[in-house]
Amino acid sequence: MANKQISQMGLPKSIANVFAARNVFTAKALSLMELRVQNEHLAGHLPTHMKGLDEALCGGIPFGVLTELVGPAGIGKTQFCLKLSLLASLPASYGGLDGHVIYIDVESKFSSRRLIEIGVKSFPEIFHRKGMAQEMAGRIHVLRPASLSEFTEREFEHGAPRQNTLGWHVSFIKSLAEFSRIPVVVTNQVRSQSRDEICHYYFQVQSWNETIEDRTRHDSHLVAALGINWAHAVTIRLVLEAKSDQRFIKVAKSPISPPLAFPFNITSSGILLLSDDGIELTGPDINAIHCQGHNDIINFGGESLQC
Repeated sequence: MANKQISQMGLPKSIANVFAARNVFTAKALSLMELRVQNEHLAGHLPTHMKGLDEALCGGIPFGVLTELVGPAGIGKTQFCLKLSLLASLPASYGGLDGHVIYIDVESKFSSRRLIEIGVKSFPEIFHRKGMAQEMAGRIHVLRPASLSEFTEREFEHGAPRQNTLGWHVSFIKSLAEFSRIPVVVTNQVRSQSRDEICHYYFQVQSWNETIEDRTRHDSHLVAALGINWAHAVTIRLVLEAKSDQRFIKVAKSPISPPLAFPFNITSSGILLLSDDGIELTGPDINAIHCQGHNDIINFGGESLQC
């Protein structure tokens, strides 16, 4: 049984293709993968309360590794982070971690008012209790460094090297996540991709002519701002993008999930998936970042909110 081929097990073609993409060809390999997934689950997750995304990630945002949110300005990264902060501080009996949050707000976009609004709309039975909103907000500690040098000043005082500051940060944050067994979420903006970069990364495109066509189809001239070295440091990459006036959250990188995209809207209670069934992605769509037709101003009951 252990050596039985996956192709002989009568699985749906879409599922068999996912296994094949991960070099899982036999029942023994499948068993080992299931054991890995089980170990990841036991390590802990922060559920996002987005059913389809949580199922794809086997429980939510994993402990012990870096999870990255990538997307253009106004797409919903801050809304995602506010909801995660709320869920991390929520009592365990309501699906939270009953913990404290350090929210490093380098763009001054954190809004306690919006955080409480998400809480009231998502968990009215908790936030309508007297003093609960203040208690929950008190568990979220917001830091607003004016620059990277200010953020690292305290570490440098203790002998941290000044060379390759970003690289040192990545190493430090990864170690913090791993040894403290906590979920760590980082955000990344996007930038325009140069012709030299496009030609350099042959795994994304094969020729300049193909790239011109690909730009028209996929808007793939947008890339994560911090580059390829940073990308190697994160374990989970979630891309927030927009195509034809519809927002999507995309699992672009994960050791346990195939590439999937979930359409979503931003509501008064935060990000809401429109379907729990992810759309399978292949080829350039996996790494492309689309920014077509989205508006960074959201209206709730006549009030405007910038994502």
